[in-house]
Amino acid sequence: MWGLEIVAVVVAECVEVGLNTMSKAAMRRGMNNFIYSAYSTSLGVLFLVPLAFFFHRITSPPPKLAFSTLSKICLLGAIGYCVQMCLYLGIQLSSPTLASALTNLTPAFTFILARISGYIFLSPRMEKLDLKSKSSQAKCIGTVVSILGAFTVTFYKGPPIIFGSPSSISVLHEEAVQIQSPVPQQNWVIGGFLIASGSFILAILFIVQTWIMKDYPAPLMVTLLGNSFTSIFATAVALILERDPNAWKLRSDIELVTIVYAAIFAVSLRNIVLTWLVHGKGPVFVTMFKPLGIVIALVMGIAFLGDTLYLGSVIGALIIAIGFYSVLWGKAEEEKAAEEINGTNGFGPNYDNKFPLLQKESTEEA
Repeated sequence: MWGLEIVAVVVAECVEVGLNTMSKAAMRRGMNNFIYSAYSTSLGVLFLVPLAFFFHRITSPPPKLAFSTLSKICLLGAIGYCVQMCLYLGIQLSSPTLASALTNLTPAFTFILARISGYIFLSPRMEKLDLKSKSSQAKCIGTVVSILGAFTVTFYKGPPIIFGSPSSISVLHEEAVQIQSPVPQQNWVIGGFLIASGSFILAILFIVQTWIMKDYPAPLMVTLLGNSFTSIFATAVALILERDPNAWKLRSDIELVTIVYAAIFAVSLRNIVLTWLVHGKGPVFVTMFKPLGIVIALVMGIAFLGDTLYLGSVIGALIIAIGFYSVLWGKAEEEKAAEEINGTNGFGPNYDNKFPLLQKESTEEA
């Protein structure tokens, strides 16, 4: 039923985990956070422009863009830049371990914001919640269980099960180990606050994205325009804060590779996929996959970096899987019930496809 969507969002999480690993290594070698954001977003826009041109030339022209919609996309770009800077600076001040824990609060933030979105945007709410129904109970319990599983992986190590091979430890792994050195308490608190703020702002980003896609259902154009505004903000801030010309010179090592990887796979392709999924399945569906990021990072670390597998990681992964399945089951049951209702509501079979996020709520309230 959701085969393609699930594969797409899991691949997007893999891209993000790979980007985090490469970014940490590049920043440890001296790459400036603000310059990194400016370069990656700008290069991503250059990649998206021909992609959007040929896509709409082959299929159909994009919808007419109103000034109000453009203003909303400008807001989306500003929010996206705030997310980037909060996470980058937070990791720099604290540690990747704390970041892995706090970013798993995003599904909870998104679920709450999706529930109150009707009061914010004066429209039907984006997420249905009826605690008397089994599907809503499964979604709530599954979200909490997934977050608990992510915290288990992060904070409980336990005895080792599979030992990593020292010979397979690469430069990226050495950088990751170095970055987890003790951090002053004050920096740790500030870093944690920035990461938690970034997670909350990320939830806002998905809600605003859904709001925009309701009026302008063109994922590729929304991604292009949103990243264009993000690039403008990132470049302006970087030019103000970093005026040393030498800092803008890129070295042909991990810095250049990271920027190209971020531009093509994260800024461009991943954002297109997430925008498409937010439009089709809603913001909660996208963010509930966040706890899987820790499991993906665990697998990649064992396979490519020679990390050791600990009992706590296995237990946490199993807890995440249980919670993840619970949320999926709840969403599937809601969609099944909505399809049964829509079959007899007189709107026809295509009505729910045009407004997949709002139809469930409107039929229920009617």
